[in-house]
Amino acid sequence: MRVAVLSWRDPRHPEAGGSEVYVEEVARGLVRAGHEVTVITARPPGLPRREVLEGVRHRRSGGRLTVYLHGLWWVALHGRRTDVVVDVINGLPFGTPLVRRRGVVALVHHVHREQWRMIYPGWRGRFGWWVESVVTPWLYRGVRHVTVSGTSRDDLVALGRRPERVDVVRNGLAARARAAHRAPEPRVVVLSRLVPHKQVEHVLDAVAALRAEHPDVRVDVVGRGWWGPQLLEHARSLGVEDLVTFHGWVEADERDRLLARARVLALPSVREGWGIAVTEAAAQGTPAIGYRVSGGLTESVVDGVTGWLVDGPEELTRTLGEVLAGRLDVDAAGEAARERVAELDWGRTAREFEDVLLEVARRGRARPLRVSPGRRR
Repeated sequence: MRVAVLSWRDPRHPEAGGSEVYVEEVARGLVRAGHEVTVITARPPGLPRREVLEGVRHRRSGGRLTVYLHGLWWVALHGRRTDVVVDVINGLPFGTPLVRRRGVVALVHHVHREQWRMIYPGWRGRFGWWVESVVTPWLYRGVRHVTVSGTSRDDLVALGRRPERVDVVRNGLAARARAAHRAPEPRVVVLSRLVPHKQVEHVLDAVAALRAEHPDVRVDVVGRGWWGPQLLEHARSLGVEDLVTFHGWVEADERDRLLARARVLALPSVREGWGIAVTEAAAQGTPAIGYRVSGGLTESVVDGVTGWLVDGPEELTRTLGEVLAGRLDVDAAGEAARERVAELDWGRTAREFEDVLLEVARRGRARPLRVSPGRRR
């Protein structure tokens, strides 16, 4: 197949997160299976307009919002030379059905009701949610959808998608050895894009409340984003800047080391499709704490077994206190988490995604598609 993917960012974008990792891993898997893949994204300063990475062709143009116009224009010009277009909807759609009637798959990690309200208070947030909850379901009413968890699938169905046209293809994981032993001092790690809806402030608030009881606690914040300066100022206002290290973006080996040394990963996000940080921490034997209302964490975290799901900031603080005091068995939870994610594999994710694309592409074209020799269908 010839596959085009429209996404607002690629993994080299300074604001990239788990969604971009998912797209890139699937794209690489499709290339290994013999397909041609072109990924169209925004172009941040310093990155080339065109680049080939592990066989995946990257085409970059446009900014935060204009990337949607560039992507739609690319499909209008080149769509006839592709078998299927993957439209990655992160709140806003590219509008592919406006210029292409068949051979479209929509990839949605989660819905953004809370994010619209938090990032764009007032009419802009209400307008954005109206687009996502009313306009997009109507425009994509005949389009096959892929999402990453049953919770996200239920949210899409609630917005009007037909259940039989929404496939769940879960995140994978690259097998990596444990990078370090758990640190002797109590450490909490946050692995996240630094944006408001990740609610990293809740971890800082909890540490401030627990400092008197646990003066040796330390927090490692791994990730970058435009909300970073506000988080640093919040830490200063709480008087915990000496306990918190903002590492920014780090290489995978350093990320794994920081995850492995922590007693727990804290992910108080308002909404997650799956929570790739949970599985990356689990691979290092580190359990997770997150909010039950976030959606996808109810599937990536087995409450009381591979981590803990809590209801709000007060319970987050109380559970972190239990972890730091040793009253919750982080070693047992971390080992259970590690065993559970051992079954995750990006190769399987790519194969399941490929099956969806093949079915959609076959229905969209009269001629049969050529498939790599030996591929099961």
